[in-house]
Amino acid sequence: MTAVALKTPADLTITPRDRRFGRNAKQDRWWLGGDPIATAFYNALSITFPRGEAFFIESVKAFRNGAPEKLEREIRAFVQQEIMHTREHVAFNKRVADAGYDISGLEKKVIDSLEMTKNRPQILNLAVTMALEHYTAIMATQMITDKKLWKGADPEQVELWKWHAMEEIEHKGVAYDTWLHATKDWTRWKRWKVKSIMMLLVSKNFWVNRYKGVIELLRQDGITGAKAHLGLLWFLFGGPGAIRKLMIPWATFFLPGFHPWNHDDRNLINMAESDYEAARMPKALAA
Repeated sequence: MTAVALKTPADLTITPRDRRFGRNAKQDRWWLGGDPIATAFYNALSITFPRGEAFFIESVKAFRNGAPEKLEREIRAFVQQEIMHTREHVAFNKRVADAGYDISGLEKKVIDSLEMTKNRPQILNLAVTMALEHYTAIMATQMITDKKLWKGADPEQVELWKWHAMEEIEHKGVAYDTWLHATKDWTRWKRWKVKSIMMLLVSKNFWVNRYKGVIELLRQDGITGAKAHLGLLWFLFGGPGAIRKLMIPWATFFLPGFHPWNHDDRNLINMAESDYEAARMPKALAA
């Protein structure tokens, strides 16, 4: 049996933060600065989270037996964080529906796609989770650092997304370390080949499905045809760059010796925490 060195910082503590957002607030239909395309993108993303987070939890828990003590603790904290993310995005998605969107079709597509994973080897489900956790981590970086992203957005929703983002950064190594633990008897070549193929497949499916989801939500806003497609392509590859800004950090996944914590960005967790505290502070004290 081969021991695999884990690269998650030894002094990292994964801290579940039990917070609730927007329970008594009415959410504007275009809550992200009045922008229907940006709103549709994040709504479509959120619709995947409740079922997706449950899939991540089960995929990681399947390999926790025999894990090093530190990794086992981190898996428990990962599960706690993901459960709370699920709860908050269930509430967020209800607000999306209350704003007038029919999201049942998009939710069914998520359920149907996950149904296909039930008879698949668990190690492949873990590989999917590892790939998607890389996505959530690099997207989380943008959510915290890109000030233009949330311009004019509902502050309560911004707090939700930044809270989710900082915890994604905090636990970004858990699925990967679990993968290293689960494949400790594999050769480096086999490990790299499987994870790389899976990332390519996951990327194709992720973006095709999100694209379709955004187009469907825009259709419900009466935005169709070239206006919808050109607007979304601009959002993904143009100025906002939802895909463009991820391309370089996404590509690092394929480098030899990659680990999510090769880039230590714990400072972003502190930044998001500070933003949260400032948002919650009474105006008289914040002045």
